[in-house]
Amino acid sequence: MAKAIMVQGTTSNAGKSLIAAGLCRIFHQDGYRTAPFKSQNMALNSFITRDGLEMGRAQVMQAEAAGLEPSVRMNPILLKPTNDTGSQVIVNGEVVGTMSAREYFAYKKSLLPVVREAYEALAAEQEIIVLEGAGSPAEINLKQGDFVNMGMAKLARAPVLLVGDINPGGVFAALYGTVKLLDPDEQAYVKAFIINKFRGDETILRPGFDILRRYIDIPVAGVVPYLDLALDDEDSLAPRLARERAGGLLDFAVVRLPHISNFTDFNALERFPGVSVRYAGSAEQLGKPDLILLPGTKNTMGDLLWLRQRGLEAAIRRLSAEGTPVVGVCGGYQMLGRTLDDPHAVEHGGTLRGMELLPDATVFETEKTRTRTRGAVGAISGFFAPLSGATFEGYEIHMGRTETSAARFACLEGGRPDGTAAGAVLGSYVHGLFDEGTLAERLGALLRARRGLGGADAPRMSFAEYKQSQYDKLADALRASLDMKKIYQILEDGV
Repeated sequence: MAKAIMVQGTTSNAGKSLIAAGLCRIFHQDGYRTAPFKSQNMALNSFITRDGLEMGRAQVMQAEAAGLEPSVRMNPILLKPTNDTGSQVIVNGEVVGTMSAREYFAYKKSLLPVVREAYEALAAEQEIIVLEGAGSPAEINLKQGDFVNMGMAKLARAPVLLVGDINPGGVFAALYGTVKLLDPDEQAYVKAFIINKFRGDETILRPGFDILRRYIDIPVAGVVPYLDLALDDEDSLAPRLARERAGGLLDFAVVRLPHISNFTDFNALERFPGVSVRYAGSAEQLGKPDLILLPGTKNTMGDLLWLRQRGLEAAIRRLSAEGTPVVGVCGGYQMLGRTLDDPHAVEHGGTLRGMELLPDATVFETEKTRTRTRGAVGAISGFFAPLSGATFEGYEIHMGRTETSAARFACLEGGRPDGTAAGAVLGSYVHGLFDEGTLAERLGALLRARRGLGGADAPRMSFAEYKQSQYDKLADALRASLDMKKIYQILEDGV
């Protein structure tokens, strides 16, 4: 079985996913077969594996950092919130139902064997497993039956690195308090602290290490600076979602929906010279961009009503009428049509008028479409005509079927039609449209020409190569800021 080390955090958004990805990269660079593992992830950014199964995007990122093809064994349980109190529950990549928090708390008792089997199968193939916790291990109301934080550390016999985010202040209290809320046997698993997202003079911070050590005999293994890397984020706490100002020659505005999902679809656009991607949650923030992007959502009808109430729908319709191009992906595509019908109450129930920017009708179905795919833009007319023939690849995750009286946007492998294109509005069900192929480059050239900006150099590398360069930068930063000799010793000694 592989050796194991676990990254836990004092809070959500402490930086667990990034630290775990960086350790995966370092161990991979050092020649070890390494894989990530997170028993349960709550996230709306998901991914479809080559065998058509759904898993959390963070473990996909970590797998890429480790040089591996993503597998649902790395994230056997995924919870996708549908509202404030309920989530769609996905086990081993398959939907088992939608449950309230109380229902899931009772159901999760049956999932420990699933977690154990996934972990042991993965560990049998690897030399090192980098586990990630969820939220905080000090959520004492959730400790019963835990297999995500300390319960998982015990199952894997994994020593723990506890990460604290210094940004909100009180990092020493957070580290100390988290450990002291653990049972004595659990405290023994915590082998080192990591202070994350530091900006400033570290010499001023360091005296606190010795003071903390007098209270609790756990060393600080390093101080990681705030890192500005273009890597996939978790959901609502992602720093990029707070980006509201345009900083490039071309201004792309992503509508920040309450249940936004797979906003990683637009990360690839950020690597293009002169392009800025920002997020808008109001008509005022939307402004007058060069392109409006409507992302996926786990609650299409609910988020469409939110757009309506906030005045964003009216603002988007007005800008579209003035010629601003609009692109919708998955749930964003569904919103652009004339009607959304939910006869089985998959989301909201009933029928809802769409934004009426495309002549489409969507019906929600009980079965989820999950597949990897590739395709090419059809011979479309109108504003987006220069995209005709452009190639792309990605994946589908949706529970709707859309019919249209307009031209289809693209043809997917196997001859399946996808999406709709009409005038300066287009939509597609394919996530990752802009990651690979020629579509993103063609779109950038089209929008530059519209602004009279002339030609521009294409990105120096593909998005896949670009991500690999970011993983290397992450590893370099962690090697420079962490005591890797200590971390290797912790890994070797175990618990």
